[in-house]
Amino acid sequence: MALAAATALAGCESSDLLSLSANAPLPEDVKNHMKANGMTRSSPIMVRIFKEEAVLEVWKQKDTGRYGLVKSYEICAYSGKLGPKIKEGDRQAPEGFYWISKGLLNPKSDYHLAFNTGFPNTYDRANGRTGSHLMVHGSCSSAGCYSMTDENITEIYAFAREALQGGRQQAFQVQAFPFRMTPENMARHRNDASFAFWKMLKEGYDHFELTKIPPKVDVCGRRYVFNAEPESGAFRATAACPPMSLPTKLQTAYQTLQSQQALAFDKAVSSLEAKAAVAEQEAAAAAEKKAAQELAEAERVAAAAQAPEKKSSSPLRGLLGLLPGGGSNR
Repeated sequence: MALAAATALAGCESSDLLSLSANAPLPEDVKNHMKANGMTRSSPIMVRIFKEEAVLEVWKQKDTGRYGLVKSYEICAYSGKLGPKIKEGDRQAPEGFYWISKGLLNPKSDYHLAFNTGFPNTYDRANGRTGSHLMVHGSCSSAGCYSMTDENITEIYAFAREALQGGRQQAFQVQAFPFRMTPENMARHRNDASFAFWKMLKEGYDHFELTKIPPKVDVCGRRYVFNAEPESGAFRATAACPPMSLPTKLQTAYQTLQSQQALAFDKAVSSLEAKAAVAEQEAAAAAEKKAAQELAEAERVAAAAQAPEKKSSSPLRGLLGLLPGGGSNR
């Protein structure tokens, strides 16, 4: 029991103290923005997280069915570095696609307010990843979680509470990314050990960018698949993926986007490599200059060390000249 309690505390789990902020209303400016954009308090939401930019976005469904950005919040702190959570105790904040139901909201958190990310999800379990109590919470302190200021988590919690109580959404999607998955950012991180994983996440990122609708997420062959329908059988997390297809319009749009972004990626890589080459040349020139300066200094010191010997011989000759017979010719 004591061990379980300690683990819960280390993992940002809740206390028994009721947070008075759990029922705080959304601010008036947020309500006005929603009204002007065809959204209601009970409209479904989606959350996007970007580690490198330290941003959490709240999106809401419009009356068109597509989602629009309502508000962005600064992430006060997140644990670990860029890259997914792999195992319990690695202090990494998770990356991937997660679903948050009402039961994962925590109004009694030791960290003001919180919701559990639902880690490990189906993908994580299929890949043997472990961890628990990974939260988005307040108090600006993190141990494997995403931490916000108390003021910001109060608003985010209100979005979640209103959407889940509205009856139109049983759970909302959280998309957690290492960074905004642009071709330029992908190029910058192309040599990272997590690059293959990030390329997989990028497919879901791109689908949302194209449709502005949270993607349908499945897992097969121990990988994510997005907006796909199996042509036979069903998706099973650890089994090979069956033949599958995307909706025709989405498939066409996605292929076009892939072609455009492949060119942008190659251009970004070329630019980065050119800059790296210039930086390498400048570093080599600086090293050569430094070596020349050090050699010149060493020669100067050596010359200075020899100079006193030459000077000391002159006074000696003068003294010899004062002795009887010194300096005369006989």
